[in-house]
Amino acid sequence: MVFSSTLFLLYFLPVFLLIYHIVPKSWKNYVILVSSIIFYAWGAPKFLFVIILSIIFTFYLVRTINNSSNIKKRRILLFVGILINIGLLAYFKYANFFVENVNFLISKMGYEPAKWIEVALPIGISFFTFQTITYILDVYRKVHSPLDKLTDYMLYIMAFPQMIAGPIVRFNTIADQIIKRDEVIDDKLSGFYRFSIGLAKKVLIANVMAAQADAIFNGNVFELSTPNAWLGIIAYTFQIYFDFSGYSDMAIGLGKMMGFTFPENFDMPYTSKSISEFWRRWHMTLGNFMKDYLYIPLGGNKVSKRRMYFNLWVVFLISGLWHGASWNFVIWGAYHGLFLVLDKMFLIKFLNRIGGFFSTVFTFFVVMIGWVLFRSETLDFAITYIGKLFSFTSFQDFYPLPAFTIMLLISVIFAFFPDFKYGNKIKDFFFNKETYNIKQNICLSLMAIILLFLSISFVVSSDFNPFIYYRF
Repeated sequence: MVFSSTLFLLYFLPVFLLIYHIVPKSWKNYVILVSSIIFYAWGAPKFLFVIILSIIFTFYLVRTINNSSNIKKRRILLFVGILINIGLLAYFKYANFFVENVNFLISKMGYEPAKWIEVALPIGISFFTFQTITYILDVYRKVHSPLDKLTDYMLYIMAFPQMIAGPIVRFNTIADQIIKRDEVIDDKLSGFYRFSIGLAKKVLIANVMAAQADAIFNGNVFELSTPNAWLGIIAYTFQIYFDFSGYSDMAIGLGKMMGFTFPENFDMPYTSKSISEFWRRWHMTLGNFMKDYLYIPLGGNKVSKRRMYFNLWVVFLISGLWHGASWNFVIWGAYHGLFLVLDKMFLIKFLNRIGGFFSTVFTFFVVMIGWVLFRSETLDFAITYIGKLFSFTSFQDFYPLPAFTIMLLISVIFAFFPDFKYGNKIKDFFFNKETYNIKQNICLSLMAIILLFLSISFVVSSDFNPFIYYRF
């Protein structure tokens, strides 16, 4: 089940909100938990048992860590907890990738490849694993005490607004809200506005971009003209942004309706003036997780320059692999790691000299080329596609889909409007303002209702509704 489906919008969400707001306060967490289990089981019933067993194991292991005063025992249990959870992620997400590569090497040596039954990927396991790790480490480091009730921990891991595709919510930032939270009408209204904006970004913009991107990327890459190659990657560049940021907006909005404050995940990343800045604005919860739980423990910036560059490469190689079990994702991570190293060496100084506009254009161009690696099914396809971008041949065939041109213009406006006059004020009004006056609430409510109606109409009338990060 995804947020932009008729099942969720017309049945699941209305029933959930009705029940949630009529039950006593002491029952609300149970309503969220039961609803989350139903939400997850609807899409992946076979893996629900695995997820719940992992949750129970981690809950009692972390409780033992917290109650123990033996340093050695605590470290052993910490290692076991992280190893088990990373092991689950490695098995379900990377076993097929590992076996495929081993079989490739074996076949090259003239031996018979090993037989293997492919492992299915549980929905949202990457986000589930990272939140589990934050729980284990935050308690081990005594950043926050563990939760007393197993059901509260299950709620932290399985809450349906953010379990499938984030944002990655650290335990210490939300633990107190699970136990006790104040629900005010202003938060519920702003949550409704945020959800409607996110749904519109996903359905009205990202889906139109996706149709154009798929039409080109699913075609014959060897017959692709240069204009269509650029058309395809521009479409995908805006598709992935509005798809993922739209989902994050919906998750944050749903959280606000229940009294939770989830972290922001995007901050107008395409306005960045360097790749370093891009990664401070794109998928921010993943970037912060990698920085605090991997980059800093490796030494961060407090090491020699060579070691610091190595640390950056390691972090982004792992970040690339986290996105998917494919060499494309590994190389995509290495590609961004390379530009981060170049930023540290000299590139940011150069970009500062050429001015903000050209720095943004350059960074956007680098990101777009990287998206070719991210979108392509194979490395050979990606190399061929990038070659078509710069072959400058076959300029005749250039056929944008009917709705694409209009939505491209809208995409550019919404992706870059902070760079326009009054852009930051508009952004702060919609995304950072905590309370609104009566007139503002009336106007925003009308806007949200219109966006919701248009989005639902689009979902009901179309079978095309992809979601990129659903498989990560």
